[in-house]
Amino acid sequence: MPHSVPLITTIAAALGLALALGFIAVRLRLPALVGYLIAGIIIGPATPGFVADLELAQQLAEIGVMLLMFGVGLHFSFDDLLAVRKTALPGALVRIVAATLMGLLAATLWGWDIGAGLVFGLALSVASTVVLLRALEGRGLLVSINGHIAIGWLVVEDLVMVLALVLLPPLADWLGEPGHSLSGTATVLDLLVTFGITLGKIALFAALMLVGGGRFFPWLLWQVARTGSRELFTLCVISAAVGIAYLAAAIFGASFALGAFLAGMVLNKSALSHRAAEESLPLREAFSVLFFVSVGMLFDPAILLQEPLRVLAVVAIIVLGKTLITFMLLLGFRYPLNTALTVSAGLAQIGEFSFILASLGVTLGILPTEGQHLILAGAIISIALNPLLFHAVEPLRTWIRSRSSIARAMERSDDPLAELPMTVDLNKLTGHVLLVGYGRVGSRLGDALTAKGIPIVVTEQNRDLVAKLRAQGTPAVSGDASEPAVLIQAHVARAGILAITVPDTLRSRKMVEIARALKPDIEILARAHSDEEVDLLKKDGIGNVFMGEHELARSMIRHVFERLAP
Repeated sequence: MPHSVPLITTIAAALGLALALGFIAVRLRLPALVGYLIAGIIIGPATPGFVADLELAQQLAEIGVMLLMFGVGLHFSFDDLLAVRKTALPGALVRIVAATLMGLLAATLWGWDIGAGLVFGLALSVASTVVLLRALEGRGLLVSINGHIAIGWLVVEDLVMVLALVLLPPLADWLGEPGHSLSGTATVLDLLVTFGITLGKIALFAALMLVGGGRFFPWLLWQVARTGSRELFTLCVISAAVGIAYLAAAIFGASFALGAFLAGMVLNKSALSHRAAEESLPLREAFSVLFFVSVGMLFDPAILLQEPLRVLAVVAIIVLGKTLITFMLLLGFRYPLNTALTVSAGLAQIGEFSFILASLGVTLGILPTEGQHLILAGAIISIALNPLLFHAVEPLRTWIRSRSSIARAMERSDDPLAELPMTVDLNKLTGHVLLVGYGRVGSRLGDALTAKGIPIVVTEQNRDLVAKLRAQGTPAVSGDASEPAVLIQAHVARAGILAITVPDTLRSRKMVEIARALKPDIEILARAHSDEEVDLLKKDGIGNVFMGEHELARSMIRHVFERLAP
């Protein structure tokens, strides 16, 4: 037996204690991740007793981030990213600036200098990849418009943080010491060159992956699949995820998360992407647990007693300030309350990039050690509160709509895309197929029906997509189809079939209730992600519930053709 086994010891202690405390947390009706965080605190250096290897735990957690982002990329095409660019890019940038200013203001009130305040504010501005993805995955929202917007914002934040990490060392002297100033052509020129080189390298990596890698890696996956070996297939998937992520960081200066995300988007082009996602799922789950344990290990509980008011201020900025900004931005972009609340809740925490930025700030002498402790405290508390925020989305949405005429007016009011134009031929609004959602499944179904001459009406929360459909001559309504007004505008009372292609069981059940009230005999097709969701929807009297993605689209098309175009 070897005498030094820190890796095995760390994994065994982290997973074993996380299992025990996660189980207790669930029995107490708390999120399991609360147990994982407490497990990390117990085996961390800030508490007495056994101390696991913190450096190894952080590296294991980084693998978890890679695998999770890879899994997202497998469900997220480049077209999906482009579809939300008009929301994700300006929205994420405004949110980062606003959160940074709030952090800077708090730091100034505490007597810190401007450099410490900027680093502190930036660390509070970026959401946790792991927490957001687990929340979306657990609710089946990864492939919904809500999931696309949240992930789009996350990608933009990732890019901004990569640039911040690259530019921080050259700016250290200016930010760390009040006597320094950023004057002189050479200094400014150096920063501009560094900024340009970083952007260029990331753009080059993205281009190589999406163009060259988009052909090579799907081909490689097929060659390995033809061997019939499940182990080789799994090995190929994991090697692609971790290997590409490492190359992105080592050669192109991108983050591991961004590299893994692009690797997933590349394999998304393969017909085997669904199998690749299933094969990598167990590893993604196990390593994401290690991420939460590693976060707990970084935390010093003494900060809660030493600086309770400052901790409270940090949590308020993360959970309340950022959430309110995101909510108002999405309402301003004319998205429904459901989207505004869901995305706001998903991004109301901080995580891995915050820790990296804080650690670099302390190392460079810009951020005081107290700032790092406050950031960790804010991360722990915001991560623990995040599941509760998600549970509050639906009750809060109902409460806001019932009491705020302003929110209702901002959501629809004079939005021209919220109502069908008067010029739509009434013949197309009788016996039509009402498609809820026009993502990959909905668009395939819509294209097939249109090719057969079967009239369709689309409801979709992505306003840009609605405008595009209308330009192509397809009747479409912008809004959340779980709202009666949206289904009424789509003429559900005159529809032959209601096809719900969005994987959101809670909203699907509301759509069914509304549709049945307006047309009791309407035939309904619905989408589910698990056997439990299938059983739940069938209890509502839906006889046709489909699972999967590519297979689901084909099954829905076949069913509608049998009914309307035999």
